[in-house]
Amino acid sequence: MAKKEMFPTYKGKPLVRSGDVLYYGSMEDRYVVRLQVKTKKTVNDLEVADKVTVQLMCTDPDVSPRKQVIKSSEKTGLYLAMDIGAIWLNRALTAE
Repeated sequence: MAKKEMFPTYKGKPLVRSGDVLYYGSMEDRYVVRLQVKTKKTVNDLEVADKVTVQLMCTDPDVSPRKQVIKSSEKTGLYLAMDIGAIWLNRALTAE
């Protein structure tokens, strides 16, 4: 039996990281949130995200790449970016 790969979760949805880009949500759903760390700063010898771009994206492969981004914003800090991303994703998924 194949073991299902587990990802870290945030508010019950998967959170996947590749370098400075994080994807929040399941690719099986109609929408996911893409978070891209644009700049970083050092706090107490630890590098943390400073400017983060948040995008609500459609996962439909038939939609052109230009139309996949539904909403976009830039936030200061990963916490604020994750917070707005979670709100956008929940609203988009419950509006279906």
